[in-house]
Amino acid sequence: MRKPMTKPGSKSQAPAVVKSVTILDLVAASPDELTLAELSRRMDIAKSSVFSVCSTLVELGVLTRNPDQTYAIGPHVMRWATSFTRRNDLATEFARIWDESTVELSGATITLTVLDGNEVVYIAARNSSKTAWFTYRIGMRLPAPFTSTGHAFLVQESDAAIRHRFKDGFPEPLTGNSPKDVEELVALLHEAHERGFTQDREYVSEGKTCFGAPIHGVANEVIAAIAVSVPTPEVTPEFATDVVDTLRRLSEAISERMGAEIEERSKIGS
Repeated sequence: MRKPMTKPGSKSQAPAVVKSVTILDLVAASPDELTLAELSRRMDIAKSSVFSVCSTLVELGVLTRNPDQTYAIGPHVMRWATSFTRRNDLATEFARIWDESTVELSGATITLTVLDGNEVVYIAARNSSKTAWFTYRIGMRLPAPFTSTGHAFLVQESDAAIRHRFKDGFPEPLTGNSPKDVEELVALLHEAHERGFTQDREYVSEGKTCFGAPIHGVANEVIAAIAVSVPTPEVTPEFATDVVDTLRRLSEAISERMGAEIEERSKIGS
């Protein structure tokens, strides 16, 4: 279960706001719509307290109450999502620069992610029919240790920081090729640093290989990552070289438009 964004106990936080955000996080993250009793159980607070907050959120359109008395995210949230998307220059530049690219990558799916905790969140995607068995959706979340974009974030960190990230547990493998533990992940990140790009070698989906690269912001920190996904049988050394060269050009172009100094930014971990 995804942990709430808030950290209960901080003196600077308003309890009602903390409860509201926690409820929204739980409802958004759950594959099933939650009842009042289930929300109360997960939050370990009285049903009456949860009911009061939920009722207000329903009145504001942030939550909806279904006929079976379960809760779902309400339509008002779409206003925030629309505003975020409109302001999200990353996704805009991603689409614009890819469309302007003269490099032809037949059968490639391209994606853009940001890091949220130990997961990557997809904020833009151009899916290809050649990888139709695995479709990326905006808002999709995947464990960072299994994705090429996740590795593009994690490779920037020290081994100690990586181990600390997963001190409470490592995600369950998605395929037989997924790294099984943090030590295997650390080894893969060392390999990525040496070769200068990251890879998902069927860690997320069998038959699909992904190549990743970081995108830097105005302070030259990694603010996002871009990936190209292709069917594994089509990954020849020549094609891989083309993909990596394209990724570097795209990541540098987006980074430049986001205010980064792109000199020396073509290598992973720099």
